[in-house]
Amino acid sequence: MSTPSGEGSAKIEFDARAAKAVEAMYLTPDVVGQRVSVLHALALLPGERVLDIGTGPGLLAEDIAKLVGRDGHVRGLDISDAMVTAARTRCAALPQASFAVCPATKLEAESGVYDAAVATQVFEYVDEVDLALKELYRTLRPGGRALVLDTDWDSLVWHSSDRARMRRVLNCWDDHLADPHLPTTLAGRLRRVGFQLTRVEVVPLLSVGFQPHSYAGGMLKAIHGFVRQHGEAHGLASAEIQAWYDDQLRLAEKNAFFFSVNRYLFLAVK
Repeated sequence: MSTPSGEGSAKIEFDARAAKAVEAMYLTPDVVGQRVSVLHALALLPGERVLDIGTGPGLLAEDIAKLVGRDGHVRGLDISDAMVTAARTRCAALPQASFAVCPATKLEAESGVYDAAVATQVFEYVDEVDLALKELYRTLRPGGRALVLDTDWDSLVWHSSDRARMRRVLNCWDDHLADPHLPTTLAGRLRRVGFQLTRVEVVPLLSVGFQPHSYAGGMLKAIHGFVRQHGEAHGLASAEIQAWYDDQLRLAEKNAFFFSVNRYLFLAVK
């Protein structure tokens, strides 16, 4: 559960306020379930050294630190000062956790020493993905494993009373990413830098009916806020943006809200 860790096209500034909003979203049951899937796939052992790229508010790093124990170590990295501050605060009682501010394309981490590395919702924000993957590869020991998880926004199914308007809103939302369809090319990119791919699976986020404390609820607010700031470049007037948002609230009231998007988990070995 992460934040942009490279100089991508994202226009979202992850300041202290945004860090709180991200943390709230990542504490929803949907994303907690995703975190469980990530930890299960990593299969961490006590004493292992783990790199958490795009650590965000430190929720995954905290879990990793507890799993590897005091004989292990987790190194959390993020481009956002606010996120690193939040992660350090969360893990203050865990001496086996350390954090630093840096981009995914130039990791502040030793070469060839980590047993595992994880980057969830990070590389889709990075322009130079292949360079970031080379850095990921560099940090792992021979036989070390890497887990990369990103969203393909072409997988989104979101009910709307006006599909054309929904498409215009989501086209604007795509601007906050360097590559909104990164998973389609990740397998080949991982192989090209030297990884052997061992596992690929879908991690769906599904809401049938509206719950404010859910990933879908958080995304509704996040997209509304982003498009209000950047919609003009896509010819979206403020009235149209508000109509899109109000339509979702009406669908929620009628118990007709539906949201589904797929994230793709790639596990690879050096």
